[in-house]
Amino acid sequence: SRADIRLKVSETYFGDDVSIHLRVIRARKPGPVVFVTAAIHGDELNGVGVVHDLLTDGNLKLKCGSLILVPVVNVLGFEVNERYLPDRRDLNRSFPGSPSGSLASRLAHALFHHVVKQSDYGIDLHTAAIQRTNYPNVRGKLSNPAVRKIAEAFGGELLLSGDGPDGSFRKEATAIGCPTICVEAGEPWKMEPAMVQFGRRGVRNVLISLGMINGEPNLPLYQTRINKSFWVRAKVGGILRFHVLPGQVVTAGQEIASNFTLLGEQRNVIVSPADGIVLGMTTLPTVKPGEPICHIGRPTMSIKTIEAALAGITSQKHVNHRARRHLATSIDVVPAPSASAG
Repeated sequence: SRADIRLKVSETYFGDDVSIHLRVIRARKPGPVVFVTAAIHGDELNGVGVVHDLLTDGNLKLKCGSLILVPVVNVLGFEVNERYLPDRRDLNRSFPGSPSGSLASRLAHALFHHVVKQSDYGIDLHTAAIQRTNYPNVRGKLSNPAVRKIAEAFGGELLLSGDGPDGSFRKEATAIGCPTICVEAGEPWKMEPAMVQFGRRGVRNVLISLGMINGEPNLPLYQTRINKSFWVRAKVGGILRFHVLPGQVVTAGQEIASNFTLLGEQRNVIVSPADGIVLGMTTLPTVKPGEPICHIGRPTMSIKTIEAALAGITSQKHVNHRARRHLATSIDVVPAPSASAG
């Protein structure tokens, strides 16, 4: 059976209900209960696209267990294209919440009590923050075997290990016994086809791994854990010309971006301090000193092994190729000064 449910989380100034919309799909046979949530930040729409595709997928037939689909959690932020709630609190720092607390705390408590505590596993879909983009990656407490199981099954190339900040959805859900992963892909205010495809494929991979649906998992070309990451930041103000893209492998000393004055005079070249993979980047080419430019992760797999795997992309339809090709359209990349000189 399936049922559409409206979970009341607040009221408007007129006293009308404000509700989160859910669809619950239950198979005939018992099995795991999995929730998929999107738009905990109201401007992060790629996850909404993923859940929407699952809602309209007539071929999604559960063999066992139950699936709870929540296309928009932060309904108040979603209505006005805002990351935060009207009280300016970050919902993703407000869990597990309280029934008598702030607006954010009450909304968090309702979701936690009625969805998380009824579930065995969770998948929470996100994008980067405003004026940034993320190459698709999966985050979770990988020291927890159940979290690691669904994180690996999702099928992303990059697995970021970490508990998550205090009050974050994935950390608090995992802490009460519902292993939950966070998926980051793309940028806000958009439904990017390649990112939606990545998320849809990943959710299906998890359901296949749990025995809830039929099918063969769609595996990545490689998969590596990232235990440490860092931001490369601007040293001076100016306009950037980028030399790398999200998802690209970089080596120590490789040029990341060049910084120019308004009149086109080069001020400096920003380089990577270590080998790694570009997890995310700013999409805003104007910077002040100290502002973030490039987020680089340190993989446990060797750079040469990763480069060899990426060389194996032969299909234009491969989801990883589509992700790279799409992200390349969002950032203007030019040859690095050393390449130009050569």
